[in-house]
Amino acid sequence: MANNFTKSSATFGTLPVFMTAISTILGAILFLRFGWAVGNVGLIGIIGIIILGHMVTIPTAMAVAEIATNQKVLGGGAYYIISRSFGLNIGAAIGITLYLSQAISVAFYIIAFAEAFDPVIQWVANDFGWLIYDKRAISVPAMMLLSGLFLWRGSNVGMKVLYVVVGTLAISLFMFFIGSPTDAPQDIVLDATIENPKSFFYVFTIIFPAFTGLAAGLGLSGELKNPKKSIPRGTIWATVGGLIIYLFAAYKFTVSASPEDLDSNQLIMSNIAIWGPIIPIGLAAASLSSALGSIMVAPRTLQAIGMDDIFPQEGLNKWLKKENRKTTEPLNASVISIVIAFIFILIGDVDFVAQIISMFFMVTYGAICMISFLEHFAADPSYRPTFRSRWYLSLMGAILSFWIMFQMNMVYAIVSLLIMGVIYYGINVSNKEHRGLAKLFRGVVFQLSRYLQIFAQRAEKVDREVSWRPFAICISQDTFKRRSAFDLLRWISYKYGFGTYIHYLEGFLNEKTNDESKNVMKRLIHLASGSRNRVFLDTIISPSMTSAIAQVMQLSGISGHGYNSILFEYSRTKPKQLNYVIDNYELIESTQFDVCVLNTSYKGFGYHKEIHIWIGSKDYENANLMILLAYIIQGHPDWKKSMIKIFAMYPEKDLEVEQGKLLSLIRSGQLPISSSNIELIGIDHTDKKKEIMNKSMDADLTILGFNREDVDRDKLDMFTGFDDMGNILFVSSYKKIKIK
Repeated sequence: MANNFTKSSATFGTLPVFMTAISTILGAILFLRFGWAVGNVGLIGIIGIIILGHMVTIPTAMAVAEIATNQKVLGGGAYYIISRSFGLNIGAAIGITLYLSQAISVAFYIIAFAEAFDPVIQWVANDFGWLIYDKRAISVPAMMLLSGLFLWRGSNVGMKVLYVVVGTLAISLFMFFIGSPTDAPQDIVLDATIENPKSFFYVFTIIFPAFTGLAAGLGLSGELKNPKKSIPRGTIWATVGGLIIYLFAAYKFTVSASPEDLDSNQLIMSNIAIWGPIIPIGLAAASLSSALGSIMVAPRTLQAIGMDDIFPQEGLNKWLKKENRKTTEPLNASVISIVIAFIFILIGDVDFVAQIISMFFMVTYGAICMISFLEHFAADPSYRPTFRSRWYLSLMGAILSFWIMFQMNMVYAIVSLLIMGVIYYGINVSNKEHRGLAKLFRGVVFQLSRYLQIFAQRAEKVDREVSWRPFAICISQDTFKRRSAFDLLRWISYKYGFGTYIHYLEGFLNEKTNDESKNVMKRLIHLASGSRNRVFLDTIISPSMTSAIAQVMQLSGISGHGYNSILFEYSRTKPKQLNYVIDNYELIESTQFDVCVLNTSYKGFGYHKEIHIWIGSKDYENANLMILLAYIIQGHPDWKKSMIKIFAMYPEKDLEVEQGKLLSLIRSGQLPISSSNIELIGIDHTDKKKEIMNKSMDADLTILGFNREDVDRDKLDMFTGFDDMGNILFVSSYKKIKIK
């Protein structure tokens, strides 16, 4: 597809880019509306407008230069740059709005061209008595002549005319700057304005198209011998040069005419220049050159969109690609652009058209700056520009663009964004294979997570007794048989912790098992997509569960910290599955992990209504962790209506002391539970504790404590004998943690 953008006759260098851009920057706005702007906002205000406008255009010019030196920029200019960086879908959405602004610009400059005939109209009316009431009598024929010339001769004649136009423009500006009117104000007031002036941002909206010349230069990308060299140099030179000239022009207007004269006479430059007639001539030349630039650029943007097969109708895409055999110009795209220009010429209002153009260009510039900013942080190895902008400049340009849009006209801004959103949605539906935006944001997220992980790893570690949260990992080979372990992990990691779920595949790593692990990973992702979870998923291939556990416990956590908890699970109907935990308990304990074992039953987690915690005299280290886990689980929306109950089993002689401790925790706020939900049970060594725990037969989750001595003494019996109860979570804390 890229070859379709290449022109065999591409012969232009840097100078045409500069001249196209500078003739647009120093164009109709400077001659027709810049004096009016000075009269409405004063010298300080107009300098503010110039600086604010260039705080958008200079970062954009630098971003364009950066992106252009990263890849081969072909036909389509700004559209090509955006679509190849942001993806075809978002690129087309921006490209269509950019194209509309370019096509409407043709009308804007032709309307301005007609304004240059004011002296001629006055002369004809005075000497011949012919009064031209409507300047569309000039703009419509001018547009017809320009269209015919362009369709007949193409961009080459445009470039030849451009040299003459830029020369005329330079002469007219020189005569303006050396002029000194006899009625210049004696006292210079920097903030002098007319009475009841227009608002700052209204004036900004009318003036901003003067700063948008860089887009005109980009449109010649398909005609350039070396776009990587010509685009950066041409656009940056023109942007900086325009900034300097506008600052001098602002001062010249202020010292040469009163605010009232500047506001009332749109050709006030004629009164200031050393030879007045040169100003209408310069206005006509500047308007004509800008119109030529826009009419060369707009069809190429639309043709490039068609070459990417963006529109759902294949016939329309093919029709837009058609070129003039003699001039190699985009024929049909030019016809559409000319029709759009005629529509807005018939409207005939310079200020209205200027507002439309400003809004569309502001959207485009904001998008280009955002691309550059995101590319800085995505750190894509394929993004290697030879010219580097600064990320903070791009960010500033993007933020200012969108902020200024709403300051200019909130209704227009909302409508513009809605139009772009509708276009993007329509293109996204018809071209689902065209992606790019998601890839860019994935790169940004990847880099952000990498920085956070490194920061977390290097940061001073906080004692887990002071601040504990679960960094849990679960390993299971029965993921697709039972989902209780996955559910428990997603509840733990939803708000307060981090969770990693690993599916174990028994075997040696080879091509077959590797392919199997990829298929399992797809199933895991599909499984997780149906629930509210924040669990990181992975697989592991190992010849035995022992080696798998050893590998898993050495993994670095996605949070930047290592893991501090490990979760195992087994079915109550097959308790022997737990032997791998018992056999490897010494290994697990040596890593100083908190160990959780989930005993799943046919009842599952029931209705997520009740969580029962059983605390015994041997649960000194486990109790706080058991309580914290209960509250962490309760923080998930699935358990939002649940209730926690604590059952404390102690010898009769210790009941009063233990009750006092629990009530103290409640009063201090460390144990946010009603005292009515705590039940103390006195026992002696002859009581059968498992029978007493049948109180939790209807609980949806029961949490019990265990320790190394229990495992060594009772083996599997420690985890069996709870046939009538629901799911049970056995918890063994490596070290007592504090409840704040």
